[in-house]
Amino acid sequence: MSGDKQLRQVKLESVLEKRRLDQALNAKEFSVLVGLSYSAAREWFRSPGFPLVKGVVFWSDFVRWRRLQSGLATGDEPRRGASTSEGVVPPTRQGVGFSPRARRILAEAT
Repeated sequence: MSGDKQLRQVKLESVLEKRRLDQALNAKEFSVLVGLSYSAAREWFRSPGFPLVKGVVFWSDFVRWRRLQSGLATGDEPRRGASTSEGVVPPTRQGVGFSPRARRILAEAT
C-alpha cells in the first residue's frame, strides 16, 4: 500500500470506519480496504455488473456481488439490515441487484 502513489493519502482507519458505517467508498478507499492496487480496483469498478453507484460502491453491495460471483449466494436471499417492506432487489441484467440504500441514493441523484 505504501508503494502506490495513488494511495498515500488514504488512511486505513478512516476507510475501516466507512465500511463499518456502510458508507460509500471511492476507488482509492476500496482498493485499500480489499488490498488491491489502485489500478486493479479501477478495473473492478469497470467490470460488468459491479455494484457501482455514481462512481462509488457500498461495502455491503460489494460483499453481495462477490458472493454472487463466487457462487456462494443465489441472489434471491434477503440482505442483512434490509427491512421486509423493501424486499429483495431483483437482479439486473448483469446479474447483480442494488441494495435498497443504493437504489434510494441513485433515485435521489437523478
